[in-house]
Amino acid sequence: MLIITRSCRLLAVCMTALLWMSASGHAEQQVPQSRQQINLSFAPLVSETAPAVVNVYAKRLSQRRTLSPFGADPFFRRFFGDDGTFGRPRERVQNSLGSGVIVEASGFIVTNHHVIKDGTDIRVVLADKREFAAKLLVSDDRTDLAVLKIEPGREKLPFLRFGDSDTLSVGDLVLAVGNPFGVGQTVTSGIVSALARTRVGVSDYQFFIQTDAAINPGNSGGALIDMSGRLVGINTAIYSRTGGSIGIGFAIPANMVRSVIFSARAGGKVVRPWSGVELQEVTSDIAESLGFARPSGALVVNLHPKSPLAEAGIRRGDVLTSIGKRKIESAKEFSYRFATKQVGKKIKLGYQRRGKPGQARVDLIAAPETPKRNETLLRERSPFDGLLVANLSPAVSEELGLNENGNGVVVMAVKGGPAARVGFRTGDIIVELNERRIGTVGQLKKAISQSDGWWDFAIKRKGRVRRIQLGG
Repeated sequence: MLIITRSCRLLAVCMTALLWMSASGHAEQQVPQSRQQINLSFAPLVSETAPAVVNVYAKRLSQRRTLSPFGADPFFRRFFGDDGTFGRPRERVQNSLGSGVIVEASGFIVTNHHVIKDGTDIRVVLADKREFAAKLLVSDDRTDLAVLKIEPGREKLPFLRFGDSDTLSVGDLVLAVGNPFGVGQTVTSGIVSALARTRVGVSDYQFFIQTDAAINPGNSGGALIDMSGRLVGINTAIYSRTGGSIGIGFAIPANMVRSVIFSARAGGKVVRPWSGVELQEVTSDIAESLGFARPSGALVVNLHPKSPLAEAGIRRGDVLTSIGKRKIESAKEFSYRFATKQVGKKIKLGYQRRGKPGQARVDLIAAPETPKRNETLLRERSPFDGLLVANLSPAVSEELGLNENGNGVVVMAVKGGPAARVGFRTGDIIVELNERRIGTVGQLKKAISQSDGWWDFAIKRKGRVRRIQLGG
């Protein structure tokens, strides 16, 4: 494997030199000097790694109603409903196809959350046609990762070892392995086009590897492999206007994947370190006001009282500059690197305060569930009928992917009823009802019971407060 790596790099250097000499008018005719130079190939690397990449099939049951041909007519809407459908909903089986990677010989497989989401029957097919039923251990929509487990018995399974995705450089050669469009296992080659891409919109932790190795639908959950045969990423998304590859693909870094695998081994629930901090990007104006030579780091704008960073001495206005030996360039990078650490450990955090550098030792803890969530399904006659609500806590906020450090009652799910018609969404925070501040589920239930039929309430959604008034 080392010979292939050196040969490929040597070839790239030679081609660059030839192009430069050609442009300078100094090119000389050269021919390959050995058979080895003629026969450069990724084939040995592919034969070693591709068997560990599998096909993942998931069945989903969806309900579908028959569309009425008179659905657009206002008269018939009285009978068929506003959606123009009629009859009892029929169940329809949908099949989802993606890829996955065996990461342990015992049968642990990592894939994308969106590949197996709502799947009722998940099956895994190996490159050698062996087929296994798979058990879902972890499905984490915040990272768009899922972990499956198959039972191979005495059969041996090929697997890929993890590489350190933090050591990748732009220009490194990589291979993408998966099952695009369901045509069968396919290998494509390319380079790392960019690192730390943060505007992809696939998951909460935006820190993707970008590659020009062709990635297409069906590649999701497949492997991104370096020239040492190590898994450095899980292919997860493409940028495309047509649905096909145009050379801009994205992979979740292996270091994030490793943390989800650790959670699967530990009991099936993803537990990430909780920072309890609200951060802001350091803009050029902020950098100038702080005396920085250029924008970098993450500015602390708010801290939860129980935040481990606050306990370690971090204050509002500090700029976080490093985690361990890694420099922090942005707020999103801090969130990513912090999330890949292991609960129960300690880390060194570098920061700047009023132009002076400092260091803090931070305990990595799980988000506390204080106050207790007290999950309650509301059924009183009110606009809230049909809401599953809970007390907001750091643990609940982390579970729902909210960046909230305050109090309130959060919507865990909308179960129908008047609440669905009002337009409530999961993650909405009820902060006020009929001029009363709402901090707990108990306070909300009391305010509902004392209402005279007039409803004036405020909800917080994605950082913005909306006020709604209902009733006569």
